[in-house]
Amino acid sequence: MLKQRIITAAVLLAILLPALFWPDPRPFIALALLLLTAGAWEWGRLNGLSQAASIGTATACLALCLGTWAAGAVDRPLPMLWLLSGSLWVLAGALMLRAGVPGWARLPRALRIAGGVAALWLAWLAVAQARTIGVNFLLSALVLVWVADIAAYFAGKAFGLRFTRVRLAPSISPGKSWEGVWGGMAGVLVLAIAWVMLDRALGAAVPSLYGRLAAQGWLLLVLASVFMVAMSVVGDLVESLVKRAAGAKDSSGLLPGHGGVLDRVDALLPTLPLALMLASLARPA
Repeated sequence: MLKQRIITAAVLLAILLPALFWPDPRPFIALALLLLTAGAWEWGRLNGLSQAASIGTATACLALCLGTWAAGAVDRPLPMLWLLSGSLWVLAGALMLRAGVPGWARLPRALRIAGGVAALWLAWLAVAQARTIGVNFLLSALVLVWVADIAAYFAGKAFGLRFTRVRLAPSISPGKSWEGVWGGMAGVLVLAIAWVMLDRALGAAVPSLYGRLAAQGWLLLVLASVFMVAMSVVGDLVESLVKRAAGAKDSSGLLPGHGGVLDRVDALLPTLPLALMLASLARPA
């Protein structure tokens, strides 16, 4: 399993990193589109669709993204869209987690499919706009989720249930603890402050997400960082809820050793649109 994980990660990095740093953002945007289209296929399968219907779901997601790209939306500021999508993620995430696994099955399947496609489309558009803004900006949003996940893992291992005695969401993801969440928040706060300092020391031509927030004040940077970590946890829990409802361990086997695409991007689905929302509310550093 470890060997598979390493090989898959190496192959993905060999493909994604050159595209990420390529001067033209379009190769990376296209790769992101391919990955999230695969995620739409997984979403159809997790919600009980046949193979043909799941491919149709992926095709619909692909067409929506391509249509948006062709219309020039990638290069246009969309502050109202990001504000609406961020608000919907907060509201829908809270309602879904409150309803739990039984509540998911009670939702009409058409609504579940449409909601998943919309979330994947918004995540792709957010990636595309973030890459168009600049690599520094996109990386700062991506690394936030990775650092939150790593810090939460180690904090949970070291301090899990030591203070709260209550698990975060035992019926959805029994391994997660509140201590892990707090550790993730602490890790991201350190990351955010360090990134702002590095931006300023290097005179970054394109400010990171943290640089834009810090330009409005350190309090906003702290509050926004904590909020985004919380929403990354929501994205992770929502995907776990859907998998538990489907009786699946992974969203698919597309990424050997890692599960499926949704297993890798679940926490990014809410945080990427939120990063664009926050960036649209904060002036460049």
